[in-house]
Amino acid sequence: MPTSEKSISAAIREFRKKVIERHKPGIWIISTQSLMTAAGFSITIPFLSLYLFQDRGLSMTIVGIIMLIAGLCSAIAHVIGGELSDRIGRRPIILGALSVRILMYLGMAILIENSAAVWAIVVCYFIGQAIGMIERPVSSAIVTDLSPKKRLTEPFSRLRVGMNLGWAAGPAIGGFLATFLPYSWLFGVAGLLTALALLVALFFLKESYTGSREKSELRNLTSVVKDRSFLMFSAISLLVFLLMGQMMSTLSIFTVDIMGLSTAQYGLLLTTNGLIVVFFQYPVAYKLGSSVKSRVLIIGSLLYTFGYLIFGWAGGFTWAVLAMVIITIGEIIHAPTSLAVVGELAPNKYFGRYMGIFGLAQILGIAIGPLLGGILLDAFPATPFAIWGIIALLGVLAASGYYLWGMRHKINIRPNIL
Repeated sequence: MPTSEKSISAAIREFRKKVIERHKPGIWIISTQSLMTAAGFSITIPFLSLYLFQDRGLSMTIVGIIMLIAGLCSAIAHVIGGELSDRIGRRPIILGALSVRILMYLGMAILIENSAAVWAIVVCYFIGQAIGMIERPVSSAIVTDLSPKKRLTEPFSRLRVGMNLGWAAGPAIGGFLATFLPYSWLFGVAGLLTALALLVALFFLKESYTGSREKSELRNLTSVVKDRSFLMFSAISLLVFLLMGQMMSTLSIFTVDIMGLSTAQYGLLLTTNGLIVVFFQYPVAYKLGSSVKSRVLIIGSLLYTFGYLIFGWAGGFTWAVLAMVIITIGEIIHAPTSLAVVGELAPNKYFGRYMGIFGLAQILGIAIGPLLGGILLDAFPATPFAIWGIIALLGVLAASGYYLWGMRHKINIRPNIL
């Protein structure tokens, strides 16, 4: 065999060993399924706020309240999903949630195509989002099931790469299709992608949970309530999730209606976010794996702050892209590290429960975030720095909280040795 062919063969073997075979097949499968699900979601939902605001004439405060209620429903479902996955297993929850989400997309397509009453569209969205969101903590629990507890940042980064590859493709596709297709048609595309995700899970995803099937009762949640370190960590993370919540309705209305960007340009901002995660999430997580987690979380929170402050000064698309890049760097630092902390804090038989409760904080933050942003947009429509300055302050508070948490709970911030 020629030397060049030997070198290529050796490089392929090295790649398989260090990347492909480093994770169990189930992690690759759940990442692929998450990619398709995220693409379907991001083709449609980021533009829902624009539809309700521009086409149906709702105020941004009302849109924020709608997103808040949807988030509260999703938050409850998130906890139920994590709890049920510890009871009946991971795979049945994934299959059921994907099936319901397909029905939601089809329902939304029919309702919007026929200009149905806003309340009917909103109710359909509430139900579909709540039941569909049940799968989120289950995906995280599967990753935790299949990975060494001391090396969780890396597989969670792999999962996020899959999700954000979908996020990168979805908004660009949605923004492009929205230029010549009715908004209702986008939900048909989302339903098709979610159906493909369901087929992947149905034929390739195996059950990963091998623990005891404990009866799900409210009193069983006391094991989480007594974990003060975990509860404090979740409460601090809620502040960061409020920042994440601005990526949807607040940012879409601000960039399109106040900055004057096109819908396609807003879609490209979200695509920028997704692409950065796809290309840099895994290498960054690998490099930061041995760092003290509280310090990593502090840096991530402050990057969110700087990024949103730039939006307060942004005068065009270039500045908006710069702000998004900084925000995304904060995201790729913060997101897998926070999940790894939860995986380390959770007892082995309660991975689903802990992921569900932590997801409750995440969804509440992402749900309340648009309401906060909507109120600020209505209150300061001509003062962008007031809007984003108030929002950015949350990142400073989160960084301070992580510092205090790290000082108090040093035993629980073990480095991740990759």
